Amino acid sequence: MEFKELFEMQRQLDAFIEQTQNVNRDVFKEKGLALMIELAELANETRCFKFWSTKGPSERAVILEEFVDSIHFLLSLGNEKGLTLESWPEIKMQEDLTDWFLRTQEAILTFIQHPTENDYREVWQYYGVLAYNLDFTLDDVIGAYIEKNEKNYERQRTGY
Repeated sequence: MEFKELFEMQRQLDAFIEQTQNVNRDVFKEKGLALMIELAELANETRCFKFWSTKGPSERAVILEEFVDSIHFLLSLGNEKGLTLESWPEIKMQEDLTDWFLRTQEAILTFIQHPTENDYREVWQYYGVLAYNLDFTLDDVIGAYIEKNEKNYERQRTGY
């Protein structure tokens, strides 16, 4: 499977959710806030900012699941604005995670307030850097996305 196919999978999931939940209004801002929350949950699982704690990060699988929770909303926001990417932004830059989480939050907020193609691509680039620093490959992301996508359908069917 190619990265760009995730946009169609997300479009189908969003249509299913909107039908199941009877959503008939613009939820772009809500999805934007959800993306910011998911990024914060990802940061929390890495524990990169918790200087006061000696406990290490969560297991890789937990961190990856949080990462793809963000990817769901990022794809969804792009679909809402007719924006897409042809390929995964593979950017190999070793960065401080705390700094990068803050920069990514800022980029997301900018995109939510001014949803341009350039701002959307910038958010993806930041996620590419996060993936590199978390040691996630494109195959990791696609596999975890597909697994979580199926779980999201099941949650809708069971009244999540």
